[in-house]
Amino acid sequence: MTRIAIVTDSTSDLTPELRARYGITMVPLNVHFGNESFRDQIDMTTAQFMERLPTSRELPKTSQPPSGLFEETFRNLAQEHDAIVAVLISSKLSGTFQSATLAAEALNQKIPIEVVDSRNASLGLGFQVIRAAELARGGLSPTEIGRELRADTASYHLAFFVDTLEYLQKGGRIGRAASLVGSMLHLKPILGVEEGQIVPYERTRTKTKAIEGLAQFVRGFPRIERLGVLYSSDDDDVNQLEARLLGVHTAEPVYRAQFSPVIGTHVGPGAVGACVYTGEGP
Repeated sequence: MTRIAIVTDSTSDLTPELRARYGITMVPLNVHFGNESFRDQIDMTTAQFMERLPTSRELPKTSQPPSGLFEETFRNLAQEHDAIVAVLISSKLSGTFQSATLAAEALNQKIPIEVVDSRNASLGLGFQVIRAAELARGGLSPTEIGRELRADTASYHLAFFVDTLEYLQKGGRIGRAASLVGSMLHLKPILGVEEGQIVPYERTRTKTKAIEGLAQFVRGFPRIERLGVLYSSDDDDVNQLEARLLGVHTAEPVYRAQFSPVIGTHVGPGAVGACVYTGEGP
């Protein structure tokens, strides 16, 4: 049986326990506070990031992993694996996919590497990574895994609300949600990821209504194979969301994760989200 390594990046928001369970290798993006650089979820946790964010004179910046780091990771994995599948944050949100593609091209004579653009982020990416690991265990080839994932990207749905659009706007990741900026005063907008970029989903005026809006977003799916909830800084808010989702999904536990520091740079404190994987098929 082909030994396939599964690789993702730190924006997948998979906990170390989940990565260990599925044998997933994580390549970190970077967070920069001025001249200080930190590897996402390695040198800095989300809790540490959120503690530092309010005292920062300017918004921290983020950067993709260099292609050399992907190449080093791939070379190390090639010692014990026959092939690699890398599933990464949307190419419309980060240059991470391009870095991995360059590394894969440099090693194409050494080991087959399938690089997949998830067209998503956070658990919208993380759930695809888990799916890739399951398909690998099921005996599919890297090419078949890539084909399955690309054909099924529309089955992964991520929505979240932010306390303010300031961070997304300044970080340049606001996408089609830019239409909300002029009217964002006193709003807690719910945003989504569609075709790899951030789009407006619903305008809500209070945090309570935003939490209920996320609950309604989840309830709107007739079939849910995986469900996750996310938060950046306030677990009381995500507790409220989780309580509203009791009984909606009973096949598996609800995945619970904190937005990584890189994603936290763009969504800011007070963000809460929900992610649904509806399963294979239309």
